[in-house]
Amino acid sequence: MSNRRTRGSRQSSGASRISDDQIADLVSKLQLLIPESRSTRSSDKVEASKVLQEICNYIRSLHREVEDLSDRLSVLLESTESDSAQAAIIRSLFM
Repeated sequence: MSNRRTRGSRQSSGASRISDDQIADLVSKLQLLIPESRSTRSSDKVEASKVLQEICNYIRSLHREVEDLSDRLSVLLESTESDSAQAAIIRSLFM
């Protein structure tokens, strides 16, 4: 793996290098953003690939949640009178 890393750094001259410690620190910070991983002690070693996969899954679930909430707000807005106070509040959520 160090051969691959050395070759890659030669090919990308001028690109800043990230140390293994920096990568480990970034992975730990990402892991803290995953709700299910917050209960995991920081001393527990978790593979970076697993953390990245969990982060991707979490982002996908957030996207689905945003779409669902947006759809629900749209339906609610359609069911209210356009000049009502409730419609004004709902419209303000979109802005």
